[in-house]
Amino acid sequence: MQNDLDQRLLAAHAADDRAALITLYTEASEAAEHPVARNFYLTHAYVFALEAGVPLAGELRARLVEYGAEEALAG
Repeated sequence: MQNDLDQRLLAAHAADDRAALITLYTEASEAAEHPVARNFYLTHAYVFALEAGVPLAGELRARLVEYGAEEALAG
């Protein structure tokens, strides 16, 4: 499973397929067994979503806040 995901990530990077990178890094974060790895992958998904300007960026950021990897914005 992980090797397949790694290969798909490498292919998406090689093709500069931003939509696939968002999806694959999100998938990798969900499959990660350690919180640091989960947050690492989720941060990558978030950054690519921000760069692409897609609404999913807000959801990804909310997850990072929930996991304590990002601070909530003051009100």
